[in-house]
Amino acid sequence: MTTHITVEGMSCEHCEQTVEEALRSVQGVTEASADRGAAAATVEGDVDVSALVTAVEDAGYTASA
Repeated sequence: MTTHITVEGMSCEHCEQTVEEALRSVQGVTEASADRGAAAATVEGDVDVSALVTAVEDAGYTASA
């Protein structure tokens, strides 16, 4: 299953990597990619969207489904 979330606050490649690592730490995520230009992230796997939002927010960014 593919899930798209909005992520605000990414300003560099390091930010993208931080968001991707946070998303990959969520149980059930098989792949994650972040795009600062689009202010978004795409996640593959069977996961609850609220867990993704929480992981991104815990990493210091603003997220919404």
